[in-house]
Amino acid sequence: MPHSGEYVPSTWDWVAKQVTTYERTGGQEANTLMDTGIPIVIITSLGASSGKLRKFALMRVEHDGEYALIASKGGDPAHPGWYHNLVAEPLVEIQDGAEPHDYRTEIVTGDERQAWWGRGVEIYPPYAEYQDKTDREIPVFVARRTD
Repeated sequence: MPHSGEYVPSTWDWVAKQVTTYERTGGQEANTLMDTGIPIVIITSLGASSGKLRKFALMRVEHDGEYALIASKGGDPAHPGWYHNLVAEPLVEIQDGAEPHDYRTEIVTGDERQAWWGRGVEIYPPYAEYQDKTDREIPVFVARRTD
């Protein structure tokens, strides 16, 4: 794990419960976005302001061992809180199943962003609606394994 320290669960109870269940069962339970059946992964990052460990679930957008982390926040005008964490500290842990691994994230642009964005929309079509709802270009991070 690239970081250690105190873990602060999400203030959203359902997210905190999903993370706990996913980790406890090695990804065998709580491994989809609510009732959609769409797989998720668990991301562990370092809080930009707090310096504490933060964990959240995102859609599983994987290609050739890399992952897209799409900062949609449902099309909100502001970036999700985790966006700022990854900008400040790009090293994260991603758990996709039983074993977590270390990754370095970076925001991608241009053709690379378009390719990853397309993969994300294919898996979760509402991403396209989210983009239509906001004036900001929804950032796409790509996570590449470091361990």
